[in-house]
Amino acid sequence: MISPPPIQQLYLEAPAPGDLPVICLHGWGMNLRVFDSIREVMEHADTKTGAVDLPGHGRSPWNSKRREFAQQLQDVLSVLPPRCVLLGWSLGGQFALEIARVAPWRVAGLVLFATTPRFGKSPDWEHGLDPLALQAFRDTLNWDWEQTLADFVWLQLRGSRHAEQAQQQIRAALEKHGLPNRQALEAGLSILAANDLRRHIPTLTHPALLLAGQNDRITPPGAMRFMHEQMPRSRYLQIDRAGHAPFLSHTEECAQPLRDFLHDVAEQVR
Repeated sequence: MISPPPIQQLYLEAPAPGDLPVICLHGWGMNLRVFDSIREVMEHADTKTGAVDLPGHGRSPWNSKRREFAQQLQDVLSVLPPRCVLLGWSLGGQFALEIARVAPWRVAGLVLFATTPRFGKSPDWEHGLDPLALQAFRDTLNWDWEQTLADFVWLQLRGSRHAEQAQQQIRAALEKHGLPNRQALEAGLSILAANDLRRHIPTLTHPALLLAGQNDRITPPGAMRFMHEQMPRSRYLQIDRAGHAPFLSHTEECAQPLRDFLHDVAEQVR
């Protein structure tokens, strides 16, 4: 008997041998439908795309025995095509970074939105979220996790020029495709608090496009500039008046740099 995949995947069209699809990995508390608008942009440019629900998010089942980052990473790897471009947002960006490190032959390029190697601020890392804010989210999950998720959504979009429009897109994704599992949210916050990928960033030699929001309060632009300085084949773009979800609030501003990057990656692998 063939076991079902550990997590949900969605392709508009199944990748054929030789294809180089873009696979999208979402952030904490979200699901794969948040990428609908940016996937449409890529599909119009004849790029095949796919998306994945992280464990316990959207329609992916939650397995309480697979709470750790390394375990969930293997679950994501199990549903990826043989080779792809990974597009990661926030926590999904950390999955993309680590997949590129542990299985570099599976990754042709990286597109990272609002991603950081370390979420929490510390004495040697100024580009992070205040640990007290992260702990506050963890504390409130137990008594009102849906309100905690709603608060996090708004924090992501504060300072963005089109915050209300982006908020509507996120709400629609959650309503249509499913809310996350509360235990998955708890595990995700533990991962965010513990992960520190900084020492691995210089080893990543894949072509990479890093897109930061000027007013991002969760992953400040300085975190992506740090990665840009460490990654030899990276491009960095800061989106003016964008928050933590520039691909939602500023889709058009992200579209052309994304198309150019994907065209260049496709040319390099031919």
